[in-house]
Amino acid sequence: MTGTPAPDQPGALDLVGIGIGPANLSLAALADGVPGGLDTAFYEQRPHFGRPGGPPVEDAALRVPFLADLVTLADPASPWSFLRFLRSRDRLFPFCAAERFRIDRAEYDAYCRWVAEALPGLHFGHQVDAVRWNPEHQLFEIDFTRTGADGQTTAPGRTRARSVAVGIGTEPYVPETLRPLADTPTVPVVHSADYLRHRDTLLAAGHITVVGSGQSGAEVFLDLLRTRPEGREGLHWITRTEAFAPREHSGLGLEHLTPDYTRYFHALPQDVRDGPAPRRRQRHQGIDAATLAAVHDELYRRSLHGGWPDAVLTPGVRVRTAGRVATTRVELHLEHVQQGTRSRLTTDAVVLATGYRERPLARVLTGLDPYLRRDAAGRPRIDEDFRLLLDPSVTGTVFVQSADAAGPGPAAWRSASILNTLTGREPYRLPHRTAFTGFGLEPRDAPRIPGQDRRLTPLAQI
Repeated sequence: MTGTPAPDQPGALDLVGIGIGPANLSLAALADGVPGGLDTAFYEQRPHFGRPGGPPVEDAALRVPFLADLVTLADPASPWSFLRFLRSRDRLFPFCAAERFRIDRAEYDAYCRWVAEALPGLHFGHQVDAVRWNPEHQLFEIDFTRTGADGQTTAPGRTRARSVAVGIGTEPYVPETLRPLADTPTVPVVHSADYLRHRDTLLAAGHITVVGSGQSGAEVFLDLLRTRPEGREGLHWITRTEAFAPREHSGLGLEHLTPDYTRYFHALPQDVRDGPAPRRRQRHQGIDAATLAAVHDELYRRSLHGGWPDAVLTPGVRVRTAGRVATTRVELHLEHVQQGTRSRLTTDAVVLATGYRERPLARVLTGLDPYLRRDAAGRPRIDEDFRLLLDPSVTGTVFVQSADAAGPGPAAWRSASILNTLTGREPYRLPHRTAFTGFGLEPRDAPRIPGQDRRLTPLAQI
């Protein structure tokens, strides 16, 4: 839905989104339903919606509850819900018969592409180059470059907005010790995000090592295991974690994914938030229990005739350093975290299931650097309403849609909170309480509309 720009600044938008991943796609979908309308535009440098690299394997495990789509937890009646997607494809009855609660990532991505292709105000093939604050007009200026199908730039552009939402997502993380190898074409060291692209090359290797025990690592290891000859698997799976542990799926355990926990976690002291939290990582980054069961079943099946498969699984191990042997092999220098022992592993190929890291905000916010308020570690500070803390002279708002800033809460709730803050009212009524668990000893806060008890300039006052 599109509203009318304020008469004092013709053409100025209410909100510009930078990046169109699931987070900002959720924000755009809910912004489309704000009563009275918002003028929005969202820019993405890629030519279309899609996760970089895609899932590690085609039959990626079921992971996403269908109710935790882009909009439903904030607005079940939204035209951009997963159920509306199914109805548009005449798949409601088959989905009902399948009795699925969790959908696989391929279906979730297809749903997101459906939204991205139909939702107005999304601009793919537009790379944002700079964001600046214009004190004279009291607006953000966003410079972008259009790109052609071949990736070449075709035309620059500029737009102005009262608020900005940065959702530039994550990128594959390669540890420093392995980065030189990953950058060497003759050595097959690839991130799990590129596994499908290099799968044939990897399958031809005599010995393959998988590093990392998240869902991607488990899916890659299982796929390799199923394709290797029995008794000649030539596989090694190592991880720093103490065990190949399942992701939490119990009702009370999943309450750590609710807004209640996100608010609690955001209010903790910064040193506590930055400290080690292995159990929290297990809840959010462990392996789907069905995938773990499939790995064990395959290993067990290969031992039915009395032999053990040539596959080694070793938790509690970190890669200290790595180097090449001759020109095509890799030597990993390993250390067992608890034992303090060290050894070497020579392998023909390495798949790095080492996860993802947030893209640095500095890439797009360099122009706002003089206005940023930073913490003791020099990082931009972000409040519980997902806003960058800026100099009081900046009357506009920059929202940050990063996992580090927003916590593990559902995208729809986060997007609705941002829109409530942006408008200074409550276009989306959000529940005050979302969990049976009480996190912390303090009583629950009184209900509030996000942003109303902090510095805020409602749209009507701009």
